[in-house]
Amino acid sequence: MSQLKPLLQVQGLTKRFAGLTAVNKVSFDVPEGKIMGLIGPNGAGKTTCFQMIAGAMEPTEGTVVFDDRSIAGMAPEEICELGIARTFQVVRPLQEMTVLDNAMVGALLRAPSLQEARDLAASTLDQIGLGAKKDILAMHLTLPDRKMLELAKALATQPRLLLLDEVMAGLRPTEADEVIAVLRQLNAQGLTIVLVEHVMRILMSIADHVAVLHHGELITQGTPDAVTRDPRVIESYLGKGAKHGN
Repeated sequence: MSQLKPLLQVQGLTKRFAGLTAVNKVSFDVPEGKIMGLIGPNGAGKTTCFQMIAGAMEPTEGTVVFDDRSIAGMAPEEICELGIARTFQVVRPLQEMTVLDNAMVGALLRAPSLQEARDLAASTLDQIGLGAKKDILAMHLTLPDRKMLELAKALATQPRLLLLDEVMAGLRPTEADEVIAVLRQLNAQGLTIVLVEHVMRILMSIADHVAVLHHGELITQGTPDAVTRDPRVIESYLGKGAKHGN
């Protein structure tokens, strides 16, 4: 993928549930400062892979190394403290708390006082365009704003690596483009991002590198352009016999 030092290294990652292998020997590196896309049809194993990286599931086999430290099997809160934050596909803000208070939940990981957590949360909300809504109860937010609040809660933990699980699911194309612009800005400031998606257009517009999962296995990885031309990717998305460009 790159000569840059990998911030995250996934090697032989496997997850079995009884007789079902959900993820099978998946390996990839994420260089520091880059955006990597993890893509595949529904049921390909993308979220399961994320769950193992973030500590919500323990791998059956394989290793996950973050900044030269093995983290496979560590608790999610320990992994977050090391510098990995994640969002969830189904957003569940603390409905009866304000937008600012929701972001403070993440900020309290690093901030030594409530005032410093409040300041960190407020600056994070400003950074992603939610500052004007900081005093609104989360229950009154639109879906796009709830998605951005989910992002703010993760960013408030001041991560080095951000894992985004279909953060643009359910958004209109124009709304998704606004999120893409925010992610580009965050990446330009040095944040490393791994983005799970099943919408090809989104990843092709933002990712430096793309890994494609199908039936739990990594079928190819490379630049967005190379991946979209790979016959295995075309078949998994469009069906056998489909031609690139149709």
